[in-house]
Amino acid sequence: MSDTGDFLREARDIYVRVIRKTLEWMLARPTLHAAFLNTKQNSITLQDYDAGDGWRAPDILYGWIQGRGLEALMRHAQFFEREAPELSKPLFAVAEPLYRALASLWARDGHAYFTYNVDLAPIIPGSDGKPSPRSPAGDLFSYSDIFVAKGLLIASMKFDPASTSKYLSDLASIVEAVEQGRFMIDEKRDFALGAPATDAEEYGPRMILMSASALLRDLGFEHEASFSNRFVARIVERHLERSAAARAYGLLRDRAGRDRCNPGHAIEFVGFALECHAARNNRELLRNLSLIVKSSFHAGFREPGLVLGLSAATLAPESDLCPWWSLPEAMRTAALLYRETREPEALEIWRRTHEAFFRFYWRDDASLAYQMRNAVGPVDHAPATPDLDPGYHTGLSFLSTIGAIDGLLAERAD
Repeated sequence: MSDTGDFLREARDIYVRVIRKTLEWMLARPTLHAAFLNTKQNSITLQDYDAGDGWRAPDILYGWIQGRGLEALMRHAQFFEREAPELSKPLFAVAEPLYRALASLWARDGHAYFTYNVDLAPIIPGSDGKPSPRSPAGDLFSYSDIFVAKGLLIASMKFDPASTSKYLSDLASIVEAVEQGRFMIDEKRDFALGAPATDAEEYGPRMILMSASALLRDLGFEHEASFSNRFVARIVERHLERSAAARAYGLLRDRAGRDRCNPGHAIEFVGFALECHAARNNRELLRNLSLIVKSSFHAGFREPGLVLGLSAATLAPESDLCPWWSLPEAMRTAALLYRETREPEALEIWRRTHEAFFRFYWRDDASLAYQMRNAVGPVDHAPATPDLDPGYHTGLSFLSTIGAIDGLLAERAD
């Protein structure tokens, strides 16, 4: 794939094929509680988890994953209405009962929870590591709320339009909670303990809400999406290392003034910022976003992928583990950045992360990716949830990348 045009066309074909294989794998699996997605499979052994697998077992439902899955089903179904209509219908068919089930859980108290037991009651690990009932969230919010609210919003527009305005309001409540310091980052912490003050220093909640802003814009809710402009400005102002003399120049610190940097999250942030059109008519911001991508990639990419975290002071990685999700996110970001700037380095980062993902992570035989690797090989370690990705990081990242490719090819044709 030496010529850029050849790379673009071949990459597009690959991304569409991988998306289809992932969705067909998901659709072929039995559901949980007759509605929820079941991606409870070990990415190394390919064995399904069973009752003896603790927090990986089928009896543990991850609200985070189900919300992501609902958004992915809807966005893929909409894409395939144009690309391959025969696949769109079964995606909508699976999405509707999932929407109803998540809407029922949400209706209890206006929240989603990270983990539920077999009776669909919210739980957290107790002092012995076993499931324990968790306190209601009250006026606190979490990442699970964001992911589920996004899925409910887009699905309601097809299956339950009368509820769309409610989910728009719920997303606005989450934005307000983040800005008021009422957001719990650690989803295994009991809500009764309150959100630690340090949670307000992390840019993660604002970054993930930026993905909600991008979705809102795609759905035509421009006014409701406008919060992303101040989120992007705050993250760049408070978390970007601007001193050219600093070893961490161009990196985003997870918490303002702290040492840890997550290069994958930093690159993901830029992707969302570009999807939100934050840098349109703002060349200085675009230069800063480009700097973040380049610095994060060069500091964090150690074959086979991007490290989980590193030190701003030394650039030493915190471990040798590299998750799968940050490579599709990097492909999305680099593609969007290249379309915006035509910077050769953005194209090079896109090519290198593309090559790494398909060389080290993607399992074409199984239609899924290894969740974690180091330089030796796959590692059985799940950084967030053990359930495999329901078309969210890979599929939605590739949909955005395909959009960038289509734009680039159309411009070349002109």
